[in-house]
Amino acid sequence: RGAKAARAASAPGGKAEVTLVNKKKKEGGGFVFGGVKLKDLSIFARQFATMINAGVSLVRCLSVLREQTASPRLKLVVADLLTEVEAGSTLSSAMHKHPKVFSNLAVGLVRAGEVGGVLDETLERLAGFMESDMELRRKVKSAMTYPTLVMIAAVGIVLFLVTFILPKFMAMFKDLGVQEMPAMTAFLMSASDFLTKGFPTRQIIFVAVGTALFIGWKRFTRTKVGKRFWDMCKLRVPVFGALNHKISVARFSRTLGTLLVSGVPILQAMETVAGTVDNEIIADAIMKARAAVREGESIGPPLQKSKLFPPMVVHMISIGEETGALDGMLAKVADFYEGEVDAALESLTASLEPVMIVGLGAIVGFIVIAMFMPLISVMSSLSGGE
Repeated sequence: RGAKAARAASAPGGKAEVTLVNKKKKEGGGFVFGGVKLKDLSIFARQFATMINAGVSLVRCLSVLREQTASPRLKLVVADLLTEVEAGSTLSSAMHKHPKVFSNLAVGLVRAGEVGGVLDETLERLAGFMESDMELRRKVKSAMTYPTLVMIAAVGIVLFLVTFILPKFMAMFKDLGVQEMPAMTAFLMSASDFLTKGFPTRQIIFVAVGTALFIGWKRFTRTKVGKRFWDMCKLRVPVFGALNHKISVARFSRTLGTLLVSGVPILQAMETVAGTVDNEIIADAIMKARAAVREGESIGPPLQKSKLFPPMVVHMISIGEETGALDGMLAKVADFYEGEVDAALESLTASLEPVMIVGLGAIVGFIVIAMFMPLISVMSSLSGGE
């Protein structure tokens, strides 16, 4: 069905027929979408698959999608796809010219659909993959929203108390003739002086230094050494490291399974997967496994040697290879680890909420006690004098 639709696709008047020739891929992709939301891309793929399945020509599909999409950026990209296809390019090669919008995974799936004559099925799988990834991202974002808001609130409250309330108490202590401050109060007074005095020169310097450190860190993590260091930290940091690891394993399994079931050769599929896991350490392990597969070995042993893939994953992949059902086994692994991610996010949220509330209460309590301790001392001395 998809092959017929692809072969029938032509410019108005039958001037240009779409060829099904494979072209060499460039590097690019990942999950960077160049201003196009993942939701818009998944809707695009789903609608595209529906029209191809109904026998609509490729050119007509792209023309309809160009008019229908709500994303201005995607509208321009689809218009360019339409121009390329009308000129005789394959859809996959046209998509490959937009690596910031269409990932290596998307291009690989479409190319496999073109060659195998199942473009509608591969577009359906692409839409399903995007929806699954979008749901995973939504859950992670939702789990992190509450702790982030609590952290922002805590910083805001502390800054308000230290910069506005504490100076008024300090003036009052001075009027009362308090000479010696408790250690807690002296510490807070020093912090207040640092934040309020020398305005705005000191604050500008403070912000400038913070900005410079942030920019320096971002540039460092874009270098090869810096990215590897940061990716290793993301896998080893307490609590969040285990979560990041599970997300990477789930994405690896889902991506590789989706590519294999769509007919993408395993070496090409593994290369594509290495570019989508978004972690240099795991990507290196996948590429080493790919090199071993190219030499005739199985996938399991090199993945096991990397010590980045849990024993269950390695054994299920080995069983899938032995039984000839690797794509199905990878789908089961992905389902399991996506469930593990859900459970880990729920547990993390449940653990962080009370910890952050107690932490916020302790900080505010510390400030309040520090502010009132000198008053208590003054009141005690006055009552003693009477």
